[in-house]
Amino acid sequence: MEDAFIIAIDFGTAYSGYAFSITSRDEEIDPYLKFWGQEVGLETPKAPTCILFDEHEEFVSFGYEAKETYLSKKGHEAREQYFFNCFKMALYGKKITRNLKIKAANGKEMTAMKVFTEALRFLKDDALQYIATNTEGRKFTASDFTWVLTVPAIWDHSAKQFMREAATQAGIVPKENSDLLVIALEPEAASVFCKRLPSEGFIAENRGEDKLDQSPGTQYIIVDCGGGTIDITVHEVLERGALKELHKASGNDYGGQNVDRKFKEFLIEIFCDGVWDEYELNYPSEVQKMMNDFNIFKKKDKDFEITCSLNLGRAAQKKQDIELFLEKVQGVSWNEGSIRVCKQKLRSFFEESLCGITDNLRQLLSKDFKIEYILLVGGFAESEILRRHITDEFIDNCKVLCPFRPQEAILKGAVEFGRNPSVVASRKSAFTYGVGTNEMFNESIHRADKKITNNDGTYCTDIFMDLVKADEDVGWNETRKHILYPIESDQTQMNFTFYQTKRQNVKYVDERGVEKIGSFAVPSPDITRGLSREVKLEIKFGYTEMTATGTDQETGIKQTIELDFMRI
Repeated sequence: MEDAFIIAIDFGTAYSGYAFSITSRDEEIDPYLKFWGQEVGLETPKAPTCILFDEHEEFVSFGYEAKETYLSKKGHEAREQYFFNCFKMALYGKKITRNLKIKAANGKEMTAMKVFTEALRFLKDDALQYIATNTEGRKFTASDFTWVLTVPAIWDHSAKQFMREAATQAGIVPKENSDLLVIALEPEAASVFCKRLPSEGFIAENRGEDKLDQSPGTQYIIVDCGGGTIDITVHEVLERGALKELHKASGNDYGGQNVDRKFKEFLIEIFCDGVWDEYELNYPSEVQKMMNDFNIFKKKDKDFEITCSLNLGRAAQKKQDIELFLEKVQGVSWNEGSIRVCKQKLRSFFEESLCGITDNLRQLLSKDFKIEYILLVGGFAESEILRRHITDEFIDNCKVLCPFRPQEAILKGAVEFGRNPSVVASRKSAFTYGVGTNEMFNESIHRADKKITNNDGTYCTDIFMDLVKADEDVGWNETRKHILYPIESDQTQMNFTFYQTKRQNVKYVDERGVEKIGSFAVPSPDITRGLSREVKLEIKFGYTEMTATGTDQETGIKQTIELDFMRI
C-alpha cells in the first residue's frame, strides 16, 4: 500500500496556511489543518501573509508574530525594518522578472524572490515541525512529501513559474526532483473539495438542502473570493468524476481587501484635515486593530460599532469635538466612545467588488454553457453581504452554494489534488504557442523580406507554426508531436525557438504581441540523408510548465528545454 504524504500550502494575499495528509493512498481523507493566532487570542485556519526582515534583510518572523512585532516597534526602529503585508498582489497582472523588487511598509525595497522564498521557507519548516509534534516525534524531511502550492488561475505563466522557483530556493523540493512539487490552481483545488461535500457541508441560504451534482455533464462556476483576487473557473463533470475546464480562468482584483480599502477611505473622510494621517503615523497598531475588528464585522450584514481609542479622540479633539467630525458624514453616528456604522453604509463598501464579480459572472452565463451551480469559496465568501448578493442576482439562473468554512476549501482540496492531479482532465490554453520554422518560398503568399536562398532551395523564414492555439483544450499531461526537417543538406544542428501570443492566428514570429519563451539547438551530426533527416519535436503541456524535447531520429541525440516565462 503506497503512502500519500502530502503538504499543501495555500499562499494567499491576505492569509496563508497549510494542510497535510499522512495516510495511505487509498484511504478516504479529511486533511489536517494547523490553526494559527493563539498568541493573539485567535484560532484561524490561516495566518496573515505578513513577513518581517531586520535592517540587514535577515528573516525575523511571519504571520501574526510578524504583525505584532512590527506594530509594537516605535518610529525609528520600525523604519529600519522591512515589513511586507499582502505582497502576493505584486505578482498580479504584470510580467514577472527574476529581479523584480517590491516595497516594504517603510518604502524600502527588497527583491520579490527573496521575500517569497523566505515566506515559503517558514511555512515549510513550520509544517514539518508541526507534523513531527503530532506524530509522536517521528522525523520527516521535505523529500518525504509531495508538496502542493496553490496559485490563482488568472495569474500569468511567469507568476506561476516564479512561485515554483521560490519554492525550490526555499528547499521545498530540489531542482532535480521538481515533480514532487505540484502547482495547483486555487479554484480547481476548491472544486475538488466541493465535489465530495454532502449537502450539510454547505450553508443553507434561500433554498433547500442542496449539494453539488456529480452526474457527468453537470456544469458549474467556481468563484474563489480571495483577499486580493476574484478567480473564476468553469468546470464540467466528466465520467468517473474527472473535471474539464470549459472556459479559461477569468477574474479581477476586487477581492476582500477592496472592501477594507473602502472602509479605510471612509475613516479618512470622517477624520479629515490630516487627523487620520497623524493618528495612523503615530499609532499603527491601533489602526491595525480597527482593521482586524472590521474584518470580523464585514462578515455580517448588520450595523456595527468600532471603538474609538483615546489616542484617536485626542488627535480629533485638537481640531474640534469628535461628534462634529461624524455629523458631516452619512451613515455614521457617535455612541458613547464608539463610531456606529449602519449596515447600508457597510454595504456601500462592497459595491465595487460586487459589481466586478457580477459583471464577470453575467458574461459567463451569457455564453453557450448549461451552468447549474455557482460555487463560492475563499475567505471573502464568509461575507453574508457577498453571498446574499450573488444568490439574489443569479437565483433564476442557477443554485448558489458556499461551503461552511469557505476559507478551508482551497487548502483541503489542494491536498486531495496532490493525490490525483489528473482529476482535472483538460484545461483551456491561455495562449497560442508556436515554434519558428521555414518552408519553401511562395511569392503569392509569403512576405518578400522573409525570403532566403541557400544551395538547397529558396525558403520563407520565421514562419510561426502552431503547437497549440489559445482557447484550445489541452490534456493535463498531454504531449504534442511534430516532425521537422533541415533546410540545408549539410547542416549539423537544427535550431528551435519557441513563442507565445494571446492571438489565435499568427503567420510570422515577429508580428505584434508575439513573445519569445525559449530556444535550443538539436545536434544532427549524421548528414547522410541530407534534407530527409527528421527531428521529432515533442511539447509536453504539464500542469503549469511546458517542456520541449527535440530528438534527432538518425542518432537518437536529444535536447530538452523547460520553456521560460520569466525574464532575468
